[in-house]
Amino acid sequence: MTGTRNLTQVEAAARARLLDIHSYDIALDLTDGAGNPGDGTFRSVTTIEFSATEPGAQTFIEVAATKILRATLNGTEVDTSAWTADTGLVLPGLAASNTLVVEADFPYSQSGQGMHRAVDPADKEVYLYSQFETADAQKVFACFDQPDLKSVYTWHATVPKHWKVVSNAPIASTEAGTVGKTVRFEQSAKMSTYVTALCAGPYHEVRTTHDGIDLGLFCRASNAAYLEADELFEVTKHGFDFFQAQFGVRYPLPKYDQLWVPEFNAGAMENFGCVTHADAAYIFRSEVTDFEREQRANTILHELAHMWFGDLVTMRWWDDLWLNESFAEWASHWCNANATRFSDAWTTFLSLRKNWGYGQDQLSSTHPVYCEMTDVEAVEVNFDGITYAKGASVIKQLVAYVGIDAFVTGLRSYFQANAWGNATFGDLLGALEQASGRQLRDFAAAWLETAQVNTLRPAVEIAADGTYASVAVEQEAPASHPTLRPHHLGIGLYDLVDGSLVRRELLEVDVAGARTAIDALTGVRAADVLLLNDEDLSYAKLRLDERSLAVVVENLSGFDSSLARALVWAAAWDMVRDAEMPARDYVALVTNSLPHERDINLVMSTLRQVQTVLIQYVAADWAPTGWGKLADAARAAMETAEPGSGFQLGWARAFITASRSRADLDVLRGWLAGDGVPEGISIVGELRWQLVQALVANGAVTPDVIQAEHDADRTAAGDIGAALAYALIPSAENKAEVWAELTAAQNPANWRGRALVMGFQHPVQVELTRPYTARFFADADAVWAARDSEPAQEFMVLGYPVMDVSPECVAAYEAWAAEEGHATPLRRLVAEGNDRVLRALKARARDASNA
Repeated sequence: MTGTRNLTQVEAAARARLLDIHSYDIALDLTDGAGNPGDGTFRSVTTIEFSATEPGAQTFIEVAATKILRATLNGTEVDTSAWTADTGLVLPGLAASNTLVVEADFPYSQSGQGMHRAVDPADKEVYLYSQFETADAQKVFACFDQPDLKSVYTWHATVPKHWKVVSNAPIASTEAGTVGKTVRFEQSAKMSTYVTALCAGPYHEVRTTHDGIDLGLFCRASNAAYLEADELFEVTKHGFDFFQAQFGVRYPLPKYDQLWVPEFNAGAMENFGCVTHADAAYIFRSEVTDFEREQRANTILHELAHMWFGDLVTMRWWDDLWLNESFAEWASHWCNANATRFSDAWTTFLSLRKNWGYGQDQLSSTHPVYCEMTDVEAVEVNFDGITYAKGASVIKQLVAYVGIDAFVTGLRSYFQANAWGNATFGDLLGALEQASGRQLRDFAAAWLETAQVNTLRPAVEIAADGTYASVAVEQEAPASHPTLRPHHLGIGLYDLVDGSLVRRELLEVDVAGARTAIDALTGVRAADVLLLNDEDLSYAKLRLDERSLAVVVENLSGFDSSLARALVWAAAWDMVRDAEMPARDYVALVTNSLPHERDINLVMSTLRQVQTVLIQYVAADWAPTGWGKLADAARAAMETAEPGSGFQLGWARAFITASRSRADLDVLRGWLAGDGVPEGISIVGELRWQLVQALVANGAVTPDVIQAEHDADRTAAGDIGAALAYALIPSAENKAEVWAELTAAQNPANWRGRALVMGFQHPVQVELTRPYTARFFADADAVWAARDSEPAQEFMVLGYPVMDVSPECVAAYEAWAAEEGHATPLRRLVAEGNDRVLRALKARARDASNA
C-alpha cells in the first residue's frame, strides 16, 4: 500500500512526549481557479501552532501530497528535498513555541480515502467528502496524524458558488468572490485528526433542532426524493435523548450534521459533529425490509455513540481501538432495543454481528480484543469482527456481571474524568471497578487479552422418574488457544405445550473450567428443551443435548422469544461450520423451519447463511439439489407472505438468488419483462438489478440486457448494478477483461473495483473462474502495493478464490505463503481466505459422508 507514512507506536509515543498542538488553520481551494469544481489536485495551506518540550529537538510531520510548494518553520524555509508522501517532512531545530506553514497540492481521491471526489452520473455534479481514519488526514493537510495529539481546527474552503460546505464546526462567514466563494468555519472543539472533516458539493439539505442541538441531513441532489428525513431525524433524536440521559454528559457541540455521501467504503464514519454515511447502503431507492431499516438505525446510533466513545474521549493509541468500536457497537444495540421501535435489536446483534465475531475469532489470524498495534498498517486490518462484535459481546457480559446501574455509573465517571482527552482501557476499568465494587482485572484478562472462542455443551442425565439426575456445563477450547473462561449465563428450561415452547424457568449461573455442575437442577422435572446461554449473556458457541435438539428441529418456531430462536439458529450454523452437522441437514432445517420465522432479521441473516452453506459447505454434487430446495421453499414462502410485506420481499430476493432450473429462470425472465410479478413486489431499483445479475450469471439473458437496463438507470446505483452484472457475464473472454481491470496498474474507482470483484465469482461459474486461483496468488502482491489500503483489502477478501474449494487451492496458497517478502497485513488477509477454504473442505467431507 502506498501514499501515507506508516507511523509506528514507538514514533507516536515519542512525538506525543515532545509536542503539544495548539491549533490548526486549514485553507483549501477546491476550485479550478475559474469557479468550477477542481480536478486532479487541490491546494491546501496549513498553519499549525505548537510547542515543544525540548527546544532544539527534531520531529516530523505527515504530508501525503503530490507536491510541497513551500514550508516554513518559524519564518525559516524548511528543506523539503528529502520529503516524500511515504516518509513525511522532517522539522529540525524546534523552538519552545512554533508556527509551521505548509502549502501543498494534494490529490483528489477515488479510493474513498483522503478527499474523495465523486461525479454523480445523474446530473454530472461533483461531490467531495473527507475520510481520515486511520491516518489519512495527511492526504488533505499537513498534520501530526495520531490520535493523542488533539487540537482545535479552523477550516476555510473556496468552492463553486452553488456548493454547500460542511465541517465539524458551524459556519462563521461566507465571502463571495468573483468566480466562487470562500466559506470560513468557527474554531472547532478539541479533537483528533482522524475525526476532523470537510465535505463540499451541491448537497441537498434538511434541518431541524432538538433539545438545543441544530440537526442537519445532507445527500446528493439526485437522492433528495429518497432521503426519508422524518425517519432519520426520529432515530437521531431518540439516540440523543437516550445517550445524554445514560452517559450523564450532554453532547458537547452546537450542531450535529449527517451526510449520506457517494462511493463510501464503509457503513459510516464518526467525524465529530459531521458524520458521513454510505448512501448506497442507506438511501433506499426502492422497497426494503425492516432488516435494512434496523441496520440503518443501528448505524446512525453507532456513530452517535462515537461522539462520546472516540470523539469526546479518544483512545491514546490504536491498541485501544476496541474502546471506540466495541463500545459504540454495544451502545447502539442497547439504545436501539430500549429507545426505538427495534426492540429486538439484541436478536439482530446475535444473528448478524455476533456471528461475524465468532467467525473472525476462529481464523488463524485471531487476536485478543485488546492487542498491541505496532504501526498503522497493522491497525487497518483490525477493523474486524473481534474489535467490533466480540468486544461488544464482552461488554454485554460485563453489564450482566456488574449490573447495568453500576456499569452506567462507571461510564459517567469515565467520561467526566477524561473528557476532551485520551484514555486507555485501564482508565475505564478503574471507573467500572469503583462503581461496581468488584475486582474486574481477572475478568478483563480472560476476556480481552486472550483469543478464540469457547464451546459450551450441556451434559444431561435424566432419571427414571423424569427429573434431572444431573446437569453440567462442559467447556471446550481449541488446542491452539486453550483458555477456559468464566461465563455468566442463563439456562432456560422450556416445555412443549400445544406446539409452543414455553419457558418454565430461567436460571442464571456462573460457569468456569472444563465442567461446572448445575446442582440447582438436580431433581427438577426435565424440560423438553434445555437452552444454554438463554438471553445471550455470554460469548460462546453453543450445543444442545440430543433430547433438546430433537425437539427444536421439529418445533423451532415454537419459541415465543426471537432471541431464543436466534440462539438455536446460531448453534446449528456453528455445527455446520465445525463439521458436526451435515450441511444438507442445515438446508433442510432452513427450508422446513425458516418460512415460519416471525422476525425479519432472523429470516434475512439465516438466508445469508444458508447461501454460504450451499456455496461452500455442501458436497459439490448435492449443491444443485440444495439450491433447488431453497428456491422451492423461497417461492412458496413468498407466495404465502402478505403482499407488500418485508417477508414477501425477503423471500423474493432469496428466490432470485437460488433459481437455477430452467423453469425458475423462466419465471425470473417474466418478472423482468413485467409478466407474472407477484402482487406487492415492484421490480425496480436494487431488486431489478439483482434480477438482472442473477439472469446474466446463469446465462439466461444476453449481455445486451445489461446495457438496456443501464440506459434506463443512469444513476450511481445504476452504474454499480451494471458493473456487477458485467462482471458476471459467463464467458472466458469477459472474465479475462474483468481480471485485467481489477489488477491493472491504473486503479479503478473504489465503487467500480468493488462491483467488479463482487461479480467476478459466482456459484454457477466455479469451473469458469478456477484458472484465476493461480492468478490471484500471482497478482496479490502487486495489487496490494498499488492500491490504497481499503480497496487493497477488498480485493484480497472478495477476490480470494473461496468458491474453489479444493486441495489445489490450498496448495496454491501454501506455495505463496512459503515465499519471502509478503507484507504482514497482506499475509494475514490471504491466510484468512485459506482458512475459509480449509473449513469448507472439512464441512464438505462431513456432508458427503452423510450422503
